[in-house]
Amino acid sequence: MSSATAGNSGRDFWGGAITMTPAAQSLHTIANITSPYSACPLNITLFVPCYNDEKTIVATLQNIVEAMGVVDKSFEILVIDDGSKDRSVDMVRGFMAQYEDLHIVMRINKHTKGLAQNYFDGAFMGCGTYYRLVYGNNSEPVETMVDIFRSIGDADIIVPYYVTRLKKDQFHSFSARLFNSLVNLITGNRINCYTAQHVHLRYNVMRWHSDVLGSAFQMDLLCQLLSLDFTCKQVPCRAVPAANNYNKSGLRKTLSFTHALVNIIFRKFARIAYTRYR
Repeated sequence: MSSATAGNSGRDFWGGAITMTPAAQSLHTIANITSPYSACPLNITLFVPCYNDEKTIVATLQNIVEAMGVVDKSFEILVIDDGSKDRSVDMVRGFMAQYEDLHIVMRINKHTKGLAQNYFDGAFMGCGTYYRLVYGNNSEPVETMVDIFRSIGDADIIVPYYVTRLKKDQFHSFSARLFNSLVNLITGNRINCYTAQHVHLRYNVMRWHSDVLGSAFQMDLLCQLLSLDFTCKQVPCRAVPAANNYNKSGLRKTLSFTHALVNIIFRKFARIAYTRYR
C-alpha cells in the first residue's frame, strides 16, 4: 500500500492511499492516480480557435512561437477551425509546412461547435501540463504573452489582468468593473479580471469543465477551481483587446454571463448546504 499527496492546494484532492493487485500494477502507477499533472511531456498546450481568421491567424501563431522562445518552455499549438469559410485552413497549413519541427495540430470541425465546446475538446486532445486559450485574431501582443507564459508553474492558475484597456469605451470598462466586483462580492475572491484568458492545469479543465456556453465559461471554471483551493497568481500585463468571431451577439453574451453567474451562486449555497469531499 502506498499513499501520495500533492502539496497544500487543490491538488490535495487527488491524494490518498492506493492498493493495487499485481495485475493492476501493469496498467497503473501510483503517481498517475494521485498526481495526474506530473506525467505530461510538455509544459503547456495552447489552444487557438479559428473562425474566418485568414488575415490574423498566421500572425497569432508567430506571436506564440516568439513568446515561447523567450520564456523557453516546451509547448504545443492546437488549432481548431470551427467551419471557416475563408482561407484560414490553408493559411494554417502553410504555417505548419514552415515549422515542421514544432508541435502543431489542426483539427477542422465537420460541424460548428462553438468556442466553449472547442476549448474543452482541446483539453482532451492536448498533452501539456498547463492549458490556455489564445484567440486567433491576433489580439494579444508578444509582450503580454511573455508576461503570462513566464509565470507558468508559479501557481495552479495564472490570471492575467490588463493595466491598459485600449479600444475600450468608458461604458464597457465601467460595466466590466462593476460585474467583476459583483462576482468578487459573491465568491469572496479578489480577482482583478475574470474575463481574461487564464492558464489552467489541463487536467483540471478536463475534470471540472464548465457547462456554460459562450465566453463566460472561463469565469465559471476559474471560480469553480478557486472554490476548490487551487492556487492562483495574478499577473499584470498590457492588453490590446479586439473583438473575436465568437459570441458577437449581445444576447448571447448576456445569456452566457447570466448562466455563469447562476452557477457561481448555486455552488456558493451548495457548499453551505453540503459537506465537500476532500
